[in-house]
Amino acid sequence: MSPALESSVGIAAYLALFAAVGVIFLFANLLVGRLFRPNNPTPEKREIYECGEPTIGSSFVQFDLRFYVVALLFIIFDVEVAFFFPWATVFGKSTTLMDEKFAVVATSDTGEVTLTNPARQLYQELGVRSPQVPLAAPASLAIDSSEQKSGAELSQAIVRQGARQLAQFTLIDIVVFFGILLVGFGYVWSRGDLDWVRAVGQQRGARSAEADAGATQPPVLSA
Repeated sequence: MSPALESSVGIAAYLALFAAVGVIFLFANLLVGRLFRPNNPTPEKREIYECGEPTIGSSFVQFDLRFYVVALLFIIFDVEVAFFFPWATVFGKSTTLMDEKFAVVATSDTGEVTLTNPARQLYQELGVRSPQVPLAAPASLAIDSSEQKSGAELSQAIVRQGARQLAQFTLIDIVVFFGILLVGFGYVWSRGDLDWVRAVGQQRGARSAEADAGATQPPVLSA
């Protein structure tokens, strides 16, 4: 069996085990509850419960569709906020690497320049499987090569400059992302989709239009 197929079979086995444990746990709790819980139905227990408030009328009523629209908009913007967490992770690790107080490279007794264990772990958490010490600066990094630096100092400067560039890119990325969210929020707000009762928003818009029309009309002079 190839390593890729073996890995896929292992993932499927873990998912099947997780689903089986969840189903067994669910039905085991239902069985225990059915065997041991008391059964004493009363008219009060059969009443509809809604936040402790007494119910008025039947529960089979038609909800206003505005409820679902507002709930859907809330879920959309709430889910979009979840994308801030991976951005914050990358931004935080890059700012840690560019910190002057954070030890990035170390020199062994033989004179070999290596990454420190904290720096190696940060690179692995950022997705670099086998992080290596950079020995030459790429063209995308603005590093002054005229200064005479040792191997450790040059590698450290390359790491810090690369982390600074990554932090700047992530900052621009989140500003663009947040700007798109604000544009979408302003669009649904201008349409009146955030008004619980859409008629109220339409009336507000009509009054605003009438006020603008009245302001543009010239004053009438009486004799």
